[in-house]
Amino acid sequence: MADWTFEADIDAALSRRAFLGRSLKWASLALLCPTSIRASAAAEQGGRSEAEPRLALVERAHPARYWVSTATAGADCSRCHGTEPPADPDHDHGQVFIRCELCARQCMIGEGERGACRTRINLGGRLLSLVYGRPVSVHIDPIEKKPFYHFMPGAQALSLATTGCPLSCRFCQNWQISQARPEDYAVGYTPPGAVARAAADRQVPVIAYTYNEPTVFAEYMMDIARIGRQQGLCSVMVSCGYANPKPMADLCDVLDAVKIDLKGYSPDFYRTVCGGDLAPVLANIQRIARRGVHLEIVNLVVPTLNDSDRMLDVLVRWVVGEVGPDVPVHFTRFHPDYQMRNLPPTPVSTLERAYEAAKRHGMNYPYVGNVPGHPGNHTYCPGCGKMVIRRNGFFVTETALKDGACGFCGRPIVGVFKPCRGKG
Repeated sequence: MADWTFEADIDAALSRRAFLGRSLKWASLALLCPTSIRASAAAEQGGRSEAEPRLALVERAHPARYWVSTATAGADCSRCHGTEPPADPDHDHGQVFIRCELCARQCMIGEGERGACRTRINLGGRLLSLVYGRPVSVHIDPIEKKPFYHFMPGAQALSLATTGCPLSCRFCQNWQISQARPEDYAVGYTPPGAVARAAADRQVPVIAYTYNEPTVFAEYMMDIARIGRQQGLCSVMVSCGYANPKPMADLCDVLDAVKIDLKGYSPDFYRTVCGGDLAPVLANIQRIARRGVHLEIVNLVVPTLNDSDRMLDVLVRWVVGEVGPDVPVHFTRFHPDYQMRNLPPTPVSTLERAYEAAKRHGMNYPYVGNVPGHPGNHTYCPGCGKMVIRRNGFFVTETALKDGACGFCGRPIVGVFKPCRGKG
């Protein structure tokens, strides 16, 4: 039943926006009538979703990784207390607290409580994931929609998301799921093998973890990616880059590409607009680049907040200086959404200014994003300057690549242009 639900959603090519809007309606109604909502939601969705009460959600939660508790034998107290642990390491905490070490927030979670992402809960002194095996949005997208422009251009990607995110960006375009709780959605369990099988059966070569912040379902993502790799499937993550070093290293072991949202080169912008910090994001961009995993960066340019010449210039110089001129960077147009409907869309001239600054500082592959038909959507050879990939919106319409090199001058074009290979 669970497999049928998952695959039926894919075969129906359900619009992600329509799905989110419908699910949001049921989520809000559930606050008023939690018992009847599940039957109504299932009826409207044609029986595709298998609703469960909150108790069942908790009972079927999956063990989480990356945590330490006050009950952990031999635990290093400084991991929770910092540089000044209590004088008595055996002092009574009153209850078992867990420190989640998945992301840079490092939430301290009491019994029955959750971390800031709302997806990980302390039950009986164990940290459990409430979103393992529970995707709430599934769709098949062009890889360019992520956006990845240098990773298998023109490929299709089976894209999935759960609820949850450690950040609270006021401009989030997927806030219906990123800021939701797992119990806000009526979904059944989908094992990792079913996701990989669905992609393989449909000859979709890429699985993309996207829409919300995928690191909140890191355990599920890793299991899917490992199974998928055995079948020759690629795995890509679209992330805010807020994971801690150990989880990010483990993800780099199983992922083929990562796109990081570098929301602005300003600690103040991150604190006031995104509810987070800039430093962990910069560190993870460097980490991914060092590991040799294909990396692309997106900077959503928000009018009046992160669009000054100085901020764009500093961001470009940091990327070129710290991870090199060959990392593709997408300067993407903002559209009013969530808590920032008062701002206008980004002027195209602002994006062009960022694009020109990038070229001026030696960036080889800058892009203008979310402006269909703009010349900045295409890929140009850094050697001869000729167009080697032409795009119309999210679709590749023409290529002049030959074995990963410019078909005009022969200069190699940085990227991944061949399907992934299965590994053991």
